Amino acid sequence: MASSEGAKLWGGRFVGSVDPIMEKFNSSIVCDKRMWAADIRGSKAYAKALEKAGLLTKTELDQILNGMNKISEEWTNGTFQIREGDEDIHTAHERRLKELIGEAAGKLHTGRSRNDQVVTDMRLWLQDEIPVLMGHLQQLIKTMVERAAAEIDILFPGYTHMQRAQPIRWSHWILSHAVALSRDAERLEEIRKRTNVLPLGSGAIAGNPFKIDREFLSKELQFDAISLNSMDATSGRDFVAEILFWCSLCQIHLSKISEDLIIYSTKEFGFVSLSDAYSTGSSLMPQKKNADSLELIRGKAGTVLGRFTGFLVTLKGLPSTYNKDLQEDKETMFETIDTITAVLQVASGVISTLKVHENVMEKALSPDMLATDLAYYLVRKKMPFRDAHSASGKAVYLAEQKGIGLNQLSLDDLKTISPLFESDVSKVWNYTNSVEQYTSPGGTARSSVTSQIEQLRAWLKRRQST
Repeated sequence: MASSEGAKLWGGRFVGSVDPIMEKFNSSIVCDKRMWAADIRGSKAYAKALEKAGLLTKTELDQILNGMNKISEEWTNGTFQIREGDEDIHTAHERRLKELIGEAAGKLHTGRSRNDQVVTDMRLWLQDEIPVLMGHLQQLIKTMVERAAAEIDILFPGYTHMQRAQPIRWSHWILSHAVALSRDAERLEEIRKRTNVLPLGSGAIAGNPFKIDREFLSKELQFDAISLNSMDATSGRDFVAEILFWCSLCQIHLSKISEDLIIYSTKEFGFVSLSDAYSTGSSLMPQKKNADSLELIRGKAGTVLGRFTGFLVTLKGLPSTYNKDLQEDKETMFETIDTITAVLQVASGVISTLKVHENVMEKALSPDMLATDLAYYLVRKKMPFRDAHSASGKAVYLAEQKGIGLNQLSLDDLKTISPLFESDVSKVWNYTNSVEQYTSPGGTARSSVTSQIEQLRAWLKRRQST
């Protein structure tokens, strides 16, 4: 049976009961109960502000604070009971507070709207979640950096357009993804600053008429600033869109890592093997070892991006201030952050337990990948690069015509292409020499990769010390 409208935070002018289907359709308690701790924090701070403004007596404040502490204990102990008619976490808490302390509970909502209450709860919830995300992300980056340091001397083919391009260090590949993730960490720091703005005290739309000290609320709830405009404060969901965008971009970076490793782990490549802890078998084919952990990471990137896109579509047509469409924000935010939290942890596990087949990687290097080096050889002999590129291409064609490797062309063969080729051209056909020429910052030479490792270690240290 539907509950009486008198029990609603918005009841009073409504007569009769709500259609039970509408009651369920309107309810968000199943989702937003996750914000119980944030809602209690916000309510306790607001009660103190009400007392400071002379709207609560000290006795009433103590009653409310004690009641909210009791509710917190019930949640912690798993004994809090959601009842029919508790359409959201705010209604549930006010209902329970009245059961515990009586009429004083009715004063807690003075000047406060669910419009500013819910957005405050969401920002408080993110206050706690963003550091958790940052911790998982930094752990993944650290795992990648230390793996790169330990395996710095392994060489393997670098690819463009999924074609073998040039020899690079395996560590250089790892760090290319670690650097992308480091940008994600920096973006998350910026999002945290914009999220940590207090909306409480904005009321439903026009503000608060009771001289509530918002600076006090900001300090009490550990916000960095207070919102500038009450209409924007209650309706603005930029901070949700930003965290959803962040999750989407981070997932895309993790999907790219996964895609490479899925390919590298196939028998056709055989560069790496996943730990059994992050693999599954086939229900039909006993020989199969599937990279399901990586495939799920790749797949969830699409899910997260879809949620982000869907939320933007919800936002784009809303008129000013709060509309019930915004109830969709919480489920989207919770599910997306749950996904990225799990993905970051699984990714760290995959990277830390990955087995690298160094011999297979090095055997995959082929002389044709040194065609650019052959052009660089001529450049060092003062030939213009465009001419050198053409000469190297002719050498590749000649080797193909002869049915031999590029490195098997004789000096006489090369001299038919350019008289600048001399006996020292033999040094070109060494893969270590190839990677070691890229000594400029960001390159794949050992010294450059070592510098990248040192810079990322210092970057991690600065963040872990703050």
